[in-house]
Amino acid sequence: MGRFCGPTSFSLTVAGLRARQIAFNAETVDVTNADSAGHWRELLAGAGVRRAAVSGAGVFRDQASDLRLRQIFFDGLIETFQVVVPGFGTIEGPFQITALEYRGDHAGEVTFDMSLDSAGLLAFAAA
Repeated sequence: MGRFCGPTSFSLTVAGLRARQIAFNAETVDVTNADSAGHWRELLAGAGVRRAAVSGAGVFRDQASDLRLRQIFFDGLIETFQVVVPGFGTIEGPFQITALEYRGDHAGEVTFDMSLDSAGLLAFAAA
């Protein structure tokens, strides 16, 4: 189980995640030209746009954390979040909540699904 902390202005663990996914992506910059060896594609190292997407499902810690994240979503704010994944590491930086879904049944707890997209420079610390 992972831990979702944030925004840092809130500085509390707001949810325990039962399922999660982290995706790191980078666009490439093609610099292939007529002089490229063997006409193989060449890429420019260190260039391109990088992004991270985090999604998870779980339960909120309390009503206040649910309210805070819901307000961030409806206001379209970008906040600094921290995602802790045991055995993997910690990712921290600016994110925007891009999806927030709730579900539950009459006899059980209310659960949520949430997606975050990076909105700036991220820091990663391995576990």
